[in-house]
Amino acid sequence: MTTLSLPSNRFAQYWALTKPRVTQLAVFCAVIGMFLATPDLPDWHIVIAATAGIWLLAGAAFAVNCLVEREIDSRMARTARRATAQGEITASQTLVFSGAIGGLGMWILYTMVNPLTMWLTFVTFVGYAVIYTIILKPATPQNIVIGGLSGAMPPALGWAAVANDVPMQAWLLVLIIFVWTPPHFWALAMYRRDDYARSGLPMLPVTHGLEFTRFHIWLYTIALFATTMLPYAVHMSGLIYLVSAVILGAIFLAYAWRIYRHYNDVLARKTFAYSIIYLSLLFAALLVDHYIKL
Repeated sequence: MTTLSLPSNRFAQYWALTKPRVTQLAVFCAVIGMFLATPDLPDWHIVIAATAGIWLLAGAAFAVNCLVEREIDSRMARTARRATAQGEITASQTLVFSGAIGGLGMWILYTMVNPLTMWLTFVTFVGYAVIYTIILKPATPQNIVIGGLSGAMPPALGWAAVANDVPMQAWLLVLIIFVWTPPHFWALAMYRRDDYARSGLPMLPVTHGLEFTRFHIWLYTIALFATTMLPYAVHMSGLIYLVSAVILGAIFLAYAWRIYRHYNDVLARKTFAYSIIYLSLLFAALLVDHYIKL
């Protein structure tokens, strides 16, 4: 019985290295970019191939992240059970796994999608796995701001997959995720601040305190609300998106204001959870608006 359970357990450990919940949101935003890139429905062969390739390269980047941060992860309650942190998957095994799925992803994107998408996705991989994880994250409390561009790239990758181009509209979507990232992540970092203090990483709530972080969450959420108006302002989207962005943004602003004025860890946890729902619904509204113009 124990022998039969080992393969599935090992599969689950490798699957966890790809951070599937984070990857799902990134790939969802990439798929939205694919649909927005054309006035009609995109080629389903391209959608499937691009989704698979982007997913694989994102998973490879997250696996490298787990490898680089294995000692840090072992000191944090949230990440201590990762197989790399516990030594159940070795550094060489992680590198082979990351190289295999990343290489497969690049091959799929190059041969079944287009070279532009492959190179943009590879640059995104380097941006997250190397520039953010190795260089920025341990060096500055602004790591999530500076390194946020790699995490914001999925809509541009999806757009490139279908259009073989990355126009201004695609970069607007990247900008939205870029501005969304700090209030999203800092909400998590605040209620996990003890974890981050043990990790030794210079996260903003640890280096500058809760009050400073709360104020910056409020500022970034205001900037996010303004940024989400841009697709309507440049006639990229219509009233369905505008109304959705205003409502979703108003709720996010309410959370950010409450965090700024009356902080507690429960509220920060709820804000973090809402930020994920917010981005998902915002991009879903873009998709609906794309096909139902008002």
